[in-house]
Amino acid sequence: MADKRTYLADITEELKLMWPDNHTVNIVCHGHSVPAGYFGHLLVDTFNAYPHLLHRGLKDRFPLAVVNMIVTAIGGEMSDTGAERFERDVLCHQPQLVIIDYGLNDRRIGVEKAEASWRLMIESALARGIKLILLTPTHDNSRVGGDFEQWNLLERHAEQIRSLADEYGVGLVDSFALFEKHTESGGDLTDLLSWANHPNRIGHELVAQELLRWFPVW
Repeated sequence: MADKRTYLADITEELKLMWPDNHTVNIVCHGHSVPAGYFGHLLVDTFNAYPHLLHRGLKDRFPLAVVNMIVTAIGGEMSDTGAERFERDVLCHQPQLVIIDYGLNDRRIGVEKAEASWRLMIESALARGIKLILLTPTHDNSRVGGDFEQWNLLERHAEQIRSLADEYGVGLVDSFALFEKHTESGGDLTDLLSWANHPNRIGHELVAQELLRWFPVW
């Protein structure tokens, strides 16, 4: 997969520019309920979700930049319908970077259909010279609840997303591994969840911090 130190170097340089040489950098977060900001039940807590936390982190790191964080995520959506509206709702913004996060919900359509949908989005973006960061799914409570079939499916989708990032040479944030590391280190999954399958502020912070690693200051 891409190298964190260099993959977004061109975007990072743009973020360092000051007026009158700077211009708006568009970043699109595309996916399901997690980037859309859904927390407990039907609560949408936009300002504690990782797109907003990333936006704040970028502005702290690059105070001269004009950053437009665009969220095109829809709660309950899978990657097949996300791919269908990719050009209309995502590419229309002429983004420099697209972040894709559908792994949790893609269990409903299966790995083969999900793979085709992710490939369509990836190839559409790359054909226009747009950089990508793919996200593996954050955890849900299927394993702790004993639903190992759903958990195994989640693992399969996480591995497929890693493979796609490697094949296409694009960025990867392994949210699945971040949550796994927390629990393997003695933390409880409830530390990171606001709902059965939605992260809380701490869970979103883990994802945002990893996304920020793709924007080195040097």
